[in-house]
Amino acid sequence: MAGGFLPYHEPGTVEILIIVSFFFFLSLAKWVSAKVIQAGIIGQIAVGIIYGVPLANILEHNWQETFLTLGYVGLILIIFEGGLGTRVDLLKQNFVLSMIGAATGVLFPIGLSYPLLYLGFGYGAVETFIIGASLSATSLGTTFAVISSASGSVNLADTRVGSILVSAAVIDDVVGLVMLSVIADLGKISGGDVNLGWLIGRPIVASIAMAVVTPIVTKWVFAPFFRTFIEYHFAQFDHISNIILMTLVLSAFIAIAGFAGTSVLFGAFLAGVFITYLPSKHPEGPFVVMSREEGEREADKSPTFIHTFEKYLLGPQQYLMEPLFFSSIGFAIPFVQLWTGKRIWRGVVYTLLMAFSKCVVGIWVPIWQLFGGSKSPNKESHGQQKRQGQPENEDSNISLEEKSKQEKGKRWNGAWLAAVLLGSAMVARGEIGLLIIEIGHNETPYVSDDGFITGVWAILLNTIIGPVTVGLLVRFHAKKIEEGEWGVQEGSMPVSNEANGHGGV
Repeated sequence: MAGGFLPYHEPGTVEILIIVSFFFFLSLAKWVSAKVIQAGIIGQIAVGIIYGVPLANILEHNWQETFLTLGYVGLILIIFEGGLGTRVDLLKQNFVLSMIGAATGVLFPIGLSYPLLYLGFGYGAVETFIIGASLSATSLGTTFAVISSASGSVNLADTRVGSILVSAAVIDDVVGLVMLSVIADLGKISGGDVNLGWLIGRPIVASIAMAVVTPIVTKWVFAPFFRTFIEYHFAQFDHISNIILMTLVLSAFIAIAGFAGTSVLFGAFLAGVFITYLPSKHPEGPFVVMSREEGEREADKSPTFIHTFEKYLLGPQQYLMEPLFFSSIGFAIPFVQLWTGKRIWRGVVYTLLMAFSKCVVGIWVPIWQLFGGSKSPNKESHGQQKRQGQPENEDSNISLEEKSKQEKGKRWNGAWLAAVLLGSAMVARGEIGLLIIEIGHNETPYVSDDGFITGVWAILLNTIIGPVTVGLLVRFHAKKIEEGEWGVQEGSMPVSNEANGHGGV
């Protein structure tokens, strides 16, 4: 009631020990699964299954709801950090390929679901669409977590294949969340009192509008205004002014996205890209620094926004919010109901089909390279030899041919490694897939219990397969990926080791 208060009670000993053990095992499980299978998030999901409703239900129900909310805020921070570290120049260079990959990643899971689920398993047409839609989304949280975990070996954010992965995953998630908005309202259609065009069109229009309007107003309005009137004053306050602006911009984008009818996660990503683009990239600009220490030390310099994120938010995100997010995925998995013979084999078969439906996205990398019009090393060397007036003989021709074959082999080896990396990184479904299929099951009459379990099996196993494959690839082939045509690109502007090489535009 108004003017009341919440009576203070000392938590019980058992409650304290449960919370301490929960966070301890989240950290331990992450470390163990990272060492064993190169995917720390899998251990955190397992802890969520054990401590949550699916298995032991050790945590009180209101705690699980609280952790789910905090975990979702952690997901927003993960995606916001991904936006802050995004190379906008690489996004622009690879936009067409990213769109093709994203379209493949949406259409293949839905299209391949119909022969198996509709014709093979006998599920309904709408039910099949909802399950396929849940498997069409790529987990943004898992994608950025994988990129972050790989940064010790190769900075995927600064690679060409990494930029394609990020943009394709973002587009897939936006499409998935648009379908989520439509699926959530499917139950209203039966009532007859609903504008179907507005129901389907609103999230689509809102997403496209944000994607188009944000870059335009950023480049022509906000960035010039910031660079002319604001950024030189930021050097007086360093991190304080940065964190205030970051909070305001993130909150504004979340509000705009949420009330416009699109995803707040998409808003969080756009907020990060928006913040990154604002400062001047001129060498004398206050935000152009080689390290966080330089920005803090020099009177006319300021730490970058990614530096501020690292100092104030990275610790809480990595050790509190991110573990809560992945454990909350575990809360939502109906673990006990998974284990019947029929559900297991159907789930495994559908898992393999859905893993293929995302892995196929990687095939565009060698196709793009094949038709990209790269010059042949043999022709270049031959022409250079003629220009230098060197004699052409049989031995030199053999040598040039051998070198050409070696260079061509390296290029194609790098392309196929990048293709496998892209395809396997797109496999993880995670939070968005679970959201879509749970809303389809709980809020519409279309998704049956068996269909729900089959979809959950595929989401769960794909969320394991994807990060494990990426971890193994990075572990054994990081150097080849980084140095190839699809690796780190020229023009990269690493700010510092702390910033993981996140450069400007």
